[in-house]
Amino acid sequence: MKWLLSFTAAFFFALSALAQVPPAAPQQKIDELVRLLQDPEVKAWLDSRKQESGAATPASPAGNSTLASWEAGARARVHALLAAIPAIPTEVTAAATRARSEAASRGYAPVFLIFGGLVAFGLAAEAVYRRFAARRESLLGRLIPVGIFAGAMGIVFFAVEWPPLARVTLLAYLSAFILFRLAAALLSVAAMGSSLRRRLLILFGVVCFAVATSAVGEPLGVSPDVRKAISYCFSVVGLLLAIEAVWSAWEGSRARKAVITAFLVALWFIWCLNMRGLFWIGIYALVLPGILNAVGRAALSFTSDAGSLRGILIARGARAAVIALAVGWLALVWQLNPDTLGQRDPMIAALFYGGLKSVLILVVADLLWQVARGWIDRTLRVSTSTTSLAPADAARRARFRTLLPIFRNALAVVVAVMAGLIVLAQLGVQIGPLIAGAGIFGVAIGFGSQTLVKDVINGVFYMLDDAFRVGEYIQAKDYKGTVESFSLRSVRLRHHRGPVFTVPFSELGAVENMSRDWVIDKFRITVGFDTDIDKARKLTKKIGAELMEDPELGQHFLEPLKMKGVEQFGDYGIVLSFAMTTVPGMQTYIRRKAYARIREVFLANGIAFAQPTVQVGGDDKGGGGAAAAAQAIRAQQANEATAAK
Repeated sequence: MKWLLSFTAAFFFALSALAQVPPAAPQQKIDELVRLLQDPEVKAWLDSRKQESGAATPASPAGNSTLASWEAGARARVHALLAAIPAIPTEVTAAATRARSEAASRGYAPVFLIFGGLVAFGLAAEAVYRRFAARRESLLGRLIPVGIFAGAMGIVFFAVEWPPLARVTLLAYLSAFILFRLAAALLSVAAMGSSLRRRLLILFGVVCFAVATSAVGEPLGVSPDVRKAISYCFSVVGLLLAIEAVWSAWEGSRARKAVITAFLVALWFIWCLNMRGLFWIGIYALVLPGILNAVGRAALSFTSDAGSLRGILIARGARAAVIALAVGWLALVWQLNPDTLGQRDPMIAALFYGGLKSVLILVVADLLWQVARGWIDRTLRVSTSTTSLAPADAARRARFRTLLPIFRNALAVVVAVMAGLIVLAQLGVQIGPLIAGAGIFGVAIGFGSQTLVKDVINGVFYMLDDAFRVGEYIQAKDYKGTVESFSLRSVRLRHHRGPVFTVPFSELGAVENMSRDWVIDKFRITVGFDTDIDKARKLTKKIGAELMEDPELGQHFLEPLKMKGVEQFGDYGIVLSFAMTTVPGMQTYIRRKAYARIREVFLANGIAFAQPTVQVGGDDKGGGGAAAAAQAIRAQQANEATAAK
């Protein structure tokens, strides 16, 4: 369906372009006109007529507006078209007679016989090639015979000195026939049904014949009005073919088919009224979305990763190129039709060209944004990978995860604002007062929302200081947790027990970062007074070596587990101090493993852990000693309970 609409649009434009070619004035008449304009008497007469017309010209009436002028021109074209249609047979017969008479006067056969002979010679050369060459179903295998066909006809055509009219006619129709053969070869390998392929060939054949007929009209002496009438007749044929394809080859509801048919008829009327810009805008509305999707899919076939920067650049760049070509073509069509309604009104013309420039600006802005966003998203995906990295690389990736989301949001705002301002400027809006008003409005917002401004500014300085990154565990005032994400004014913290804190930057204050570089973890163990300290030190060193060699824990150690020595003498034993240096976040897990291993090794080597004991002495046979012991134990338990609280 979209292919049919595209060919219909090309058909209409080709006919309109050829129908508007002005006839070339003979050189003798041009020379005579130049000689008359240089005559002093003619110059004096022209000056006097100019003065008389300037004095007698009345003020333009209100009704003589741009719209009225366009309406008068359209009415004149319609009347000229209706008057030229009955003259088509006479003009065509006269043109054929002129070509035949010229050929006969120089001893040549009629043009149609020469055309048939050249085509037969080309087909014969193609048949010889097909007889000796292997048949290939690829695109190249189908294009080579067409090239041989065209080459054989071209050799004969350029080798013979044909009469002028016959040469122009043969060149036009031979070129059209070669283009038709080329289109047939291309469509033969396209993925489409036979019915659609047949309709496209018929439509393209009509297009080629119409273009060739319009091209030879001027050399054969056909009047401009008749040439335009012939173009309109061919356009009706193209319109009927497109409507027939809508109702026969397209699977859709009757309502949608009726809407498409009405739209095609409206486009045809717009084309007939010489409103070329509006006509092509309607064509773009029909076919451009499908063309963009097809071009995007075709561009992605050149890359294996659609999400890569190269894939995004190729796909978006191809779509941007298609839109740029469409805009350029629309501007060219508008420029080549100076008598259109929009060209006569400076305001409409300025808005039209401003709109075209705005489309290009938006396309460029979208391309830049898509490329930047693709790079940011790809960098974030790489930064969140779980592969083991060196500390410097891990820190750099963590900083990327922290800053790139903020940069992406800021870049989106900047691109949108800049593109919007440039578009407004191209449409004729004075953006200077707009920017000044926005500045005043921004100052008012700043005074009215000082806390918001404070949050944003504090966030900027936190980022510049690299105070924390995504994935790090921090504590600030009463808030602590793992940094999950940022916005322009706040940070999102996930507590290790699950709650989420959204804290404005102005509320953070001093930040304690627990996830940078390294962590020294210290703990104490109480053993009995009779413990051999040197033996405990050696056993601790052995335990540290075992933990370093553990495949799961060893990679998280920066320095092994060591016993620092005797920290103090407690009430029930000797307090030993231990320390180890690990990567941030793993110290608690490693400490638990170290506790279990120390208990196992110490007990196996006769080192007992201290336990609270109470010794009571005396000879109170009445049970006073037992009561005192019980009281001491209760006091000790009360003290321990108080300490635990």
